[in-house]
Amino acid sequence: MASQFVRYTPDVEDDDPHFEKNLQSVIEKTESYVTESVKAGGTGQALRDAHAKGYGLVRGQVEILDGLPEEYAQGIYATPGTHDALVRFSNGSPHAGADARLGSGTGLALKMFDVPGPTLLEDEPDSGTFDYALINAPVFFCNTVEHYLFIQELFLNTSAYFSQGRAGVHRFYADFVTGKGTLPQDDWAWDEFLAYLSLSRIPPVNVLLATFWTMGAVRHGDYIAKLRIAPDPHSAAAVVRRSLDTASAPEVYRPALEAELLERPCTFHIQVQLCTDLERMPVEDTTVEWPEHLSPFVTVATLRLPQQDISGPEQLATMDALSFTPWRATAEHAPLGNIMRARKEVYRRSSIERHKLNEQPRTEPRSVDEALGL
Repeated sequence: MASQFVRYTPDVEDDDPHFEKNLQSVIEKTESYVTESVKAGGTGQALRDAHAKGYGLVRGQVEILDGLPEEYAQGIYATPGTHDALVRFSNGSPHAGADARLGSGTGLALKMFDVPGPTLLEDEPDSGTFDYALINAPVFFCNTVEHYLFIQELFLNTSAYFSQGRAGVHRFYADFVTGKGTLPQDDWAWDEFLAYLSLSRIPPVNVLLATFWTMGAVRHGDYIAKLRIAPDPHSAAAVVRRSLDTASAPEVYRPALEAELLERPCTFHIQVQLCTDLERMPVEDTTVEWPEHLSPFVTVATLRLPQQDISGPEQLATMDALSFTPWRATAEHAPLGNIMRARKEVYRRSSIERHKLNEQPRTEPRSVDEALGL
């Protein structure tokens, strides 16, 4: 089977000649949104430009499994052992407010501690931490930085569109597909739009029941992969508060998460899907779900969330002060593709601006206890 896996080489990524120019435009819009969110966001604080609302910061532990096949025992997964971890569950929207207004796109950001080797972030190579930033969908609704320019603007202004009722929703859809009238008809963003619709139709469930994906491809040592974090079936079966009615109260996700973790532990599986066919499992097209019949997901580690109390305003403040980025990783697990490459500097600059405006120190913690102020 290993001979079927595509080996990583730098040429699996496309060279976009307009990448740097478009990236600077994205950064400018992102920093502007973060700055304006202090007054416009409704919380009095600068918000993240995505995943602005956190549902809970959870202490955990990652156990990297022993006896993995060689093609899966790559990078950090080549060394069995345990790592303390923190998990931030969130909503994917750039806005805060009642859950019903934000949609059902949710995120899981994982931070592992005491991971050896330099990270890919030049300003903090020796942090000893390793992050994943995932969402509850196997695809992403943007393929190029050029498309991201207008899609980002649409998402930052969703409230203005949707507050106008059906006409506003139709205008949002039309602007999405046509790039606000800038795209020739042959280049309309149908793939991105259909990926967005699939994400918007995910039913609201307890985040402990959701599966979360990297969306884009990443290196897996010698190979190319996508990664997901999926609930352990036995653990998921024990969850009592399952489907959520976002119309029942302003806050439904966080109370359900709090109550479950107060009563019982929870377990997830960290799983890797290796690429076997670059045509049907593309690196640059994030709107394509990699077929599992071509390459199944294989569990490489276990994420355990012990029973714990995550309530309290200080917990929310701690969660807000942390930063997560898929580029806080070792070279063996580098994000791949232009969209993933754009996230490196966008996330970094957004984090710098947010921490500055909120007067928060921007330092990467060395341990879970340090992060939690214990």
